[in-house]
Amino acid sequence: MSSFEVPEVSNKQVIFKNYVVGKVKDSDLEIRTSQLRLELPEDGTNDVLVKNLYLSADPYMRPRMKEDYTSYIPPFTPGKPIDGYGVSKVVLSKNPAFKEGDYVTSFTRWEEYSVIPGGNGLKVIDTSESMPLSYYLGCLGMPGFTAYVGLYEILKPKQGETIYVSAASGAVGQLVGQLAKLAGLYVVGSAGSQQKIDLLKEKLGYNAAFNYKQETDYNAALKKYCPKGIDMYFENVGGKMLEAVLDNMNKFGRIAVCGLISEYDKENSDGIHNLWRVISARITLHGFLQSDHANLQPEFLQKMLGYLKEKKFVYIEDIDEGLETAVGAFVKLLSGGNVGKQILKVATD
Repeated sequence: MSSFEVPEVSNKQVIFKNYVVGKVKDSDLEIRTSQLRLELPEDGTNDVLVKNLYLSADPYMRPRMKEDYTSYIPPFTPGKPIDGYGVSKVVLSKNPAFKEGDYVTSFTRWEEYSVIPGGNGLKVIDTSESMPLSYYLGCLGMPGFTAYVGLYEILKPKQGETIYVSAASGAVGQLVGQLAKLAGLYVVGSAGSQQKIDLLKEKLGYNAAFNYKQETDYNAALKKYCPKGIDMYFENVGGKMLEAVLDNMNKFGRIAVCGLISEYDKENSDGIHNLWRVISARITLHGFLQSDHANLQPEFLQKMLGYLKEKKFVYIEDIDEGLETAVGAFVKLLSGGNVGKQILKVATD
């Protein structure tokens, strides 16, 4: 090969086939492979070519598979790769802020190699902290920051209060619970298997936890596990659980609405039938996006790195290896089969 020839590599991609009604199936996504020239476009000012190492599977990606989805982020495009948060290594760069060999976080396509136009959204990882790269998609990334913002900025905890966390063993919930314990709260969580309940109580420090799939009456379950009522609710699921929480909230309680995963597969929401409780109990119901609080990122990273180094919390990951496992990993997340933060490891370096 002459010095002027551009190398080519195989580039696997996860393609979104078409809009989804109901539960996501393996057949809604497919793996395609093409050849990619390792070069940047001539007119690509500040473009960066990266090799994707880790990709993050997150619940917010499910609504993006709906045709009529209108929200803070656009839906996926049929026939194109899906995209999300990733950790990557810079291969080529026309951007002075990034050099070859840098490890970065980004919003990238689900594929082995990606061009990031203008280097938009790239952030260099400080590898001197000696943290696993995958953590920057979890406890040091978007899920961790979501937990941090939701607890401290939205719920504003006071020592001795009771907090209830749904989807408590997931990427966000496991951190909310541990940060809440550090803040001196009584922490109750729910999850969908005995394995997850054991994890909450034995590893993550929850005071109490219950398997919502084994409870026929959510209202009674919350009365049992939150005997003093609920002061704060970190909402991840919606639906009937939110109704039960409203009935058990103390006066002037606060609810941070992070996600509504029980609603994502439905064409029409079930609706909440006891919203009058928001008035009678003077409840604050606050939806939020972590991206609205970017000014807190430096503070968040400093504190979370400190907690990790002092071993004040643990972080559970569920890592599937190889882009060929991506479809199964994504479907596993949406069905609740994962334990901890769902991550796809694409390459080692």
